[in-house]
Amino acid sequence: MTPSLSSGVRLDKWLWAARFFKTRSLAADEIGKHRVHVNGQVAKASRELKPGDELQLRQGPVPRTVRVVALSAVRGPAPVAQALYEETAESHAAREAFAQQRRVAPEPALAIEQGRPTKRDRRQLADWDRWSASLDGNSGDG
Repeated sequence: MTPSLSSGVRLDKWLWAARFFKTRSLAADEIGKHRVHVNGQVAKASRELKPGDELQLRQGPVPRTVRVVALSAVRGPAPVAQALYEETAESHAAREAFAQQRRVAPEPALAIEQGRPTKRDRRQLADWDRWSASLDGNSGDG
């Protein structure tokens, strides 16, 4: 039997059902780190949500503020999940400003395409060094 949704839904279940987090355990971890607030207060994963509650949370580096519109303990398709909440105008504007800032001045670390050279890369570098050294050695003999 499914529990009655009139009494409320656990916060971690709702965040998972509304597709803010990929798994319920990820939602519970974020709540446990005090990164999710309900009506301005730090919340526990077992907190019962009701329509009209306001949530402040982070998705990656982006802070979001949403108002609970409907309750669901079941994860469904994205359009259904988006109908469970309504993002505040301030939150939407802040998210757009953050996206614009990221487009204008991207994070420099993201421009690095690769880290340490692979074994194959090191061999190619070594071959190149040998070739250039032998060329220098031959030109000085004359």
